[in-house]
Amino acid sequence: MPKNKTLRYLMFGSLYFTQGTILGYFASLNALYLLDHGLTLTDVGVFGAIALIPFIIKIFLGMLSDRVSLFGKGHRVPYIFIGLAVQFILLVFVPFVNPRQYYWGFVAIAFVLQLGMALYDTCTDGLALDTAPEEEHGRIQAWMVGGRAVGTIVAASAVGLLADKISWQAVFWTLAALTLLPIPFMIGVKEPEKTSSERFDWSAFKAFKRWQVIATGIAGLLVFLVIVGANQLVNPFLTEVFDISLSQAGMVTSLWGIGIVIGSIVGSGLIKKLGDRTATYAMLAMVALSLALLATLVTANLGLIMAIVLVVLYGVAYGAAQTITFALCMGVTDTRIAASMFAILMAFTNVGQGIGLAMGGALSDSAGFRWTFIAFAAVCVLVLPFLPAVFGKQNKKASS
Repeated sequence: MPKNKTLRYLMFGSLYFTQGTILGYFASLNALYLLDHGLTLTDVGVFGAIALIPFIIKIFLGMLSDRVSLFGKGHRVPYIFIGLAVQFILLVFVPFVNPRQYYWGFVAIAFVLQLGMALYDTCTDGLALDTAPEEEHGRIQAWMVGGRAVGTIVAASAVGLLADKISWQAVFWTLAALTLLPIPFMIGVKEPEKTSSERFDWSAFKAFKRWQVIATGIAGLLVFLVIVGANQLVNPFLTEVFDISLSQAGMVTSLWGIGIVIGSIVGSGLIKKLGDRTATYAMLAMVALSLALLATLVTANLGLIMAIVLVVLYGVAYGAAQTITFALCMGVTDTRIAASMFAILMAFTNVGQGIGLAMGGALSDSAGFRWTFIAFAAVCVLVLPFLPAVFGKQNKKASS
């Protein structure tokens, strides 16, 4: 591992940046690409569902990484290189496959590409857990969350311009080039040797019988239910209230992403200065307050500029929530099954995202945006009963 902290942070940040560019493409450009080739929305939906499967099964990739040292070079780094190589090769190749003529072939390419990304994503988390001391968990997560947010912004804006002004081929080849960004930071990285007490052990999965671990998973589920469920409503909300255009919606998304980057730094700083416990309470207050402020836009005539400011503030709360929640999950993860256990804890947050998306859509249709934002703010209170268990054995003091 790089001994220099900055280089270590840049390595993790660049790996998540690369992931963010692909996530940004799938979130904002993929549907347009498929529709541009004459496919239907049903085709787009089937494609998206199948492409997500690798992230549902990534716990098994974590188990593979935890158990098998590849080529004798380690449990993480070789898998990360393989995942990046798969992503790079397929991004170079994909422009030559017409999705209308070879739909299922295109779906298969996307599936394998996402499998590569899920592999290096899982092993990046494992590498962070294997190598980062506990006091660096917040800082590492800030670089990861921030890196992914920047990658998403790049894909949604700069890469989107390539599709509009040049060609889709330029989009895929630019994404392929960005996949190589982490390589300079990865060259020469050597993983620490695992001691006998740190090697894979099936008995380590008994950790999920501990209430502290379960409570951490449930808290993560509720936090992501709130932030993701509310987030999907921001642009529709602004469109209804202020009649913003598509280009303005894109600008708002980019500014929200900048807010996430700032929030990841804020979240890391809160952990360092206040400790995990106080930082978590502060984060919940930030999320609830930002949602309450968004709710006021429905009745208060604050204007579009102030609305965008509040959306950026929500982005700050979103970034802080991600950073602090992921750091808490790192704190309860057993190093013997680091990648597997962290992937399972991330599955809790994924379930929360799904519930939040469904809840947000249903509530906004029936009760309107104002009461939906208020309802999500109220859900933050449901996290509180689980926090004593989360911090039961930690009781971390603020770092000096």
